Amino acid sequence: MPDVRLPKKLLGPSGWCQGCGHGVVVRLIAEVLDELGIEQNTVAVTDVACCSNAMAFGAGMGIDSVMAAHGRDIAVANGVKGARPDSIVYCYFGDGAAYSIGSAELVHAALRGDNITVVILNNTVYGMTGGQMAPTSLPGEKTSSSPYGKDGDKYGVLNLVDLIGNLNATYIARGEIYDVATTAKAKSYIKKAFQNQIDGKGFSIVEVLAPCPTNLHMTPLQCKKFMHEEATKYFPTGEFVDK
Repeated sequence: MPDVRLPKKLLGPSGWCQGCGHGVVVRLIAEVLDELGIEQNTVAVTDVACCSNAMAFGAGMGIDSVMAAHGRDIAVANGVKGARPDSIVYCYFGDGAAYSIGSAELVHAALRGDNITVVILNNTVYGMTGGQMAPTSLPGEKTSSSPYGKDGDKYGVLNLVDLIGNLNATYIARGEIYDVATTAKAKSYIKKAFQNQIDGKGFSIVEVLAPCPTNLHMTPLQCKKFMHEEATKYFPTGEFVDK
């Protein structure tokens, strides 16, 4: 899929930048849907940001896809689930959209315990819109809107578990895609989140730490190491709520 937002030399065949974590996470979702045998009954709701490229792969996976307005994925997913209650509905979007413009929908979906699955890719920066500081950007992290480094004392770092951990979510987990072992663990979290929806257990959310080499101005290997060694200090991995 062509992508006019970035120079072609940065882009791989998927339309995502070289070294981007989106391709890996979308692959994990595809594997889970296939293993659970639910791809023909699944509807994906994707954001308008970098996640939107996933729609091209949705057709290949045999699933229906809906694009939401920026950050409104959960609201749209609830609408789809209400209209098609027998469908498996999941959201796929980034930390910038989920934890800023989409934070109200996220909080109230967790509070209600809506029976949908949410997968959020956390790369600590706004990916599509120009690499601005996100709620998840680390203290001192340089972005296009914090060129001298994020003031951690003033802005803090938003953690998903702190935000909704005490609400009514059935499952909250965070994984990473640093190596084979951590990628397999992240996949297991995603699979459990989908199984929970199949079983009607309620709101399940998985955050995946993933590299964004273009906006963090690193090589892919440097960015993977940054996410593994630095981001995990603020975003530890594991299962935090499992009802």
